[in-house]
Amino acid sequence: MRIHCTRTAAGCAFVVACLTGAGNAQTPPTGASGSVVVAKPTYTSIPMEITVNRPAAEVWKRIGKYCDVAEWLEIPAGCTITSGKDGEFGAVRTVGAEVLVSKTELSYTYAQTPKEGQPYNLYHGTLEARPLTATTSKIVYTLFFDNSMLPDDAARAADRARRTERFMQALRNMKILAEGGKLPPAAGGGTTANGAPSR
Repeated sequence: MRIHCTRTAAGCAFVVACLTGAGNAQTPPTGASGSVVVAKPTYTSIPMEITVNRPAAEVWKRIGKYCDVAEWLEIPAGCTITSGKDGEFGAVRTVGAEVLVSKTELSYTYAQTPKEGQPYNLYHGTLEARPLTATTSKIVYTLFFDNSMLPDDAARAADRARRTERFMQALRNMKILAEGGKLPPAAGGGTTANGAPSR
C-alpha cells in the first residue's frame, strides 16, 4: 500500500514532526531554564534497506545529492542549500535544517542542530548505496536519535512505527527512481514550491 503522507495538511504536519525530530509527545527539558541537555538519553536506531537492480554508483548518482531528499521524501516545499555547497561538509539544507556532517563516495550522514527551548535528541540520518554485485546494490537508510522525551514504551513503539513507514516509503521511492522509473503524481496534480510535480 502506497502512503502519501505529504499530500494533506495532516501528512505535511507529520513530515515536519519527523524531520525536526521534535514531535508533539516530547516534554520540556528539566533543569536549567531553556536547557537543551537531556539528563538520561535513551538512544535508538532504525536501520532500513531495500535492494535495487542497478549498480551502487548509478544509484548514488540518481538519489545521492544532498537535496535529492525533496524528490524521494516527497517534500512539497522542495529543498535548497542555505549554507555551504551541496555535497560538501557543513552544507545546510532547508529540509529539517540538516547539516551534512559526514560523507563517503556512496554515502552521507546529516545531523539536526539543537533548537531553542527543546531538548536535543541528537537526530542523525545516514543514507548509503551499498554494492551487492556488479549490477545490483542496496540502499541503506539508518536513523539515530534519543527517544527518552517520549512518555512511555507505547509512545516510543508508535513513534518508531511511524518513522519506519515514512522512511521505508522513501526507500521505495528511491528504488523506483534509481531503476529509471517515475513517481506517480499526486491526485489532482499540482506542483511543489520548486516547480516539480507534487506527489
